[in-house]
Amino acid sequence: MALYAIGDLHLSLGADKPMDVFGGAWQGYMEKLRLGLSVITPEDTTVLAGDLSWALDISRAREDFAFINAIPGRKIILKGNHDYWWSTAAKFYAFCKDNGFENMWILNNNCYFYEDIPICGTRGWFFEEERHTPHDGKVFRRELMRLEASLKAAGEGRKLCFLHYPPVYRGYNCPEILALLRQYGVSDCYYGHLHADSHKLAIQGEYEGIRLHMISADWLNFHPYCIFSGK
Repeated sequence: MALYAIGDLHLSLGADKPMDVFGGAWQGYMEKLRLGLSVITPEDTTVLAGDLSWALDISRAREDFAFINAIPGRKIILKGNHDYWWSTAAKFYAFCKDNGFENMWILNNNCYFYEDIPICGTRGWFFEEERHTPHDGKVFRRELMRLEASLKAAGEGRKLCFLHYPPVYRGYNCPEILALLRQYGVSDCYYGHLHADSHKLAIQGEYEGIRLHMISADWLNFHPYCIFSGK
């Protein structure tokens, strides 16, 4: 019963926006994903940390979620900045039922458990006071509320947190999100979003008492990050 995580699949099976056009690590990424994800078994849990599909609405995401549904085991899904298909949990679960997709769960204002360890998280947001718009402020406050609701739902003790946006990278940090992670006892935070040249901005390892892990698909060479092997 292993626990895996990976972000930024950027699937485009139902839309004409394959990531291969960016070249580099993304060239042939679908085959790389199929190979990398093949290590996952039906007993495992995989957290998918946002930017899953380029589809603009849930109906056009069917082929992408057929790909995700084929990943064995439980899939815990959170939102990324490019997940335009995302609307409500009720609509997502109805979509899954209509298409025969199973064992996919939305991480949004809630938490799940891997054995006795809580899995918490939300999308997150970049927020810089000197450049923010009223819309940014509204989204940011909502994300803080969602993160705190998820952390509260986990109860006491150690927690794992999954975000799409990094809470800190070189030249930037989000004190409000970091404060929540510390307040609620998060031991490890996993994030994606950064690609290509932005990889050099990633901060990994301990930061203010929290261990940070980058899990963007291209950073991981399209192999899921094994958090616990279950052995």
